[in-house]
Amino acid sequence: MTNDYIASAAQLACLLEASAPKPGNVSPGRHFHDATYEDFLASAAAIGPAFAADLPLGATIHAAIRATCQWTRSNTNLGLVLLLAPLARAARSPRPLRDALHDVLGAATVEDAREVYAAIRLARPGGLGTADAEDISADPSVSLTEAMRLAADRDSIAAEYVTDHRITFEIGLPALIESRSEGWEEATVRTYLALLAEIPDTHIRRRHGAAVADQVSRDAKKALNAGPEGRALFDHQLRAAGLNPGTTADLTTSALYVALLSGLWQPSR
Repeated sequence: MTNDYIASAAQLACLLEASAPKPGNVSPGRHFHDATYEDFLASAAAIGPAFAADLPLGATIHAAIRATCQWTRSNTNLGLVLLLAPLARAARSPRPLRDALHDVLGAATVEDAREVYAAIRLARPGGLGTADAEDISADPSVSLTEAMRLAADRDSIAAEYVTDHRITFEIGLPALIESRSEGWEEATVRTYLALLAEIPDTHIRRRHGAAVADQVSRDAKKALNAGPEGRALFDHQLRAAGLNPGTTADLTTSALYVALLSGLWQPSR
C-alpha cells in the first residue's frame, strides 16, 4: 500500500465522517459555536502530508496536529489523529492490519509519547483535567502505549491503544459493513449510533458525568432505528443540552479508515 493511498484514505475517512448528519455533531449546515463544517474539511486536508511522510508514530501525530493548527483555531481532530496514525503505520506492513497494529502499538516509545504530549498541548482539548501520573503538563517517562494505559479507564481513545483498537474492529467496523449497502453517508450515521449505543461517550462523561453519558447511549439505541424524525429529535436534544459525542465521532472515523484500508471503497462507475 503506497504512502499516498494511506494518506488519501485518512483524509477521505475524515471527510466521510464530517459530512454525515450525525446527531449532536458538526455536519453540513450544522456548526458548533467554535467550529464549523468547513473547519473539519480544512482539518482533513491538513493531515495529508503528515500521513504520507512515513514518520515515526508520535512524529506523525505531532505533525498532523501542527498542520491542523495552521487552518483552525479549535480542536477539530486530535482524537481521530490519535486513532488513525497507528493504523497508517500498520498499513505499511505486509501483515494483516490488526496484527500489524499490535506490533506498532507494542513498539511505541517514550519519544513517541513526548511528541504526542506536545501535540495534545497544541490542540488544547477541553475537559482533560489532571492525572496523578504522567500528566500532560509534564514530559512523559513511559512509552506512548503505557501512557495511554493510564488513561484507558476514562477515555475510549486511550483504551484503543491497549486493546489493538477493539472498539474500532469489533463494534465500529461490523456496523459499517452491515449497513454499507445503504451508502456511505447512511452507513456512517448508523455506525456512529451503534458505537454510541454500545459505548458511553467519554467526552460527554468527562464533561457531564457518567449518568448523562449512559442516558445518551440509551437514547442513541432508540435513535438507531427511529428514522429521520427520531434522529432529528435526538440531534435537537443533544444540541439543546450542549452534549457533543465527540469521542464517538472519532471512533467512527477510525472504523471508516479501517474499511478504506481494507479495500471496501468501490469507485462509482
